[in-house]
Amino acid sequence: MTNTTVTNAHLADSNPASFPLSSGPKPIIPALHGLANLFSPLAEPLVRVTAGLLLVPHGAQKLFGLFGGYGLEATGQFFASKLGLPASFALLAGLIECVGGLMLALGLATRAVAALVFGVMAVAVVFVHLPNGFFWTNGGYEYPLFWAVIALSYAIRGGGAYSLDRLIGYEF
Repeated sequence: MTNTTVTNAHLADSNPASFPLSSGPKPIIPALHGLANLFSPLAEPLVRVTAGLLLVPHGAQKLFGLFGGYGLEATGQFFASKLGLPASFALLAGLIECVGGLMLALGLATRAVAALVFGVMAVAVVFVHLPNGFFWTNGGYEYPLFWAVIALSYAIRGGGAYSLDRLIGYEF
């Protein structure tokens, strides 16, 4: 068995012209480089927390009729009559958005919750918003597709360093 470990130094030695080594692009505004390095580790948790918290009111609309929502009974009727889904899926979607949104924000069971959010958003894209075209302003699929992609990325990646998953030492 041969050692196939290749290092940057090894690549540079083999053909320096083919493997330019660099420490990354130079900042356009060097004075901001330090700030970017300082806050860079917070970028992914910022997206995760924001995505989770923005899902909560959508779940509260379905479950409790808050924020202009219709509540569980009316949402269940919509699911059954317009989407051909069981009315009980309204409860499931509302819980995933409300409770799952909080869990996503906290980074608790991140992969599992993000996968559930992805599923809800995929159903929303295909069954509700696709016929309305792309733009969200016309009820299109732009917004739920965006949430689906964000959720999928966390289902793949996990909660990261600043998550309860990391704090407790388990990822789901």
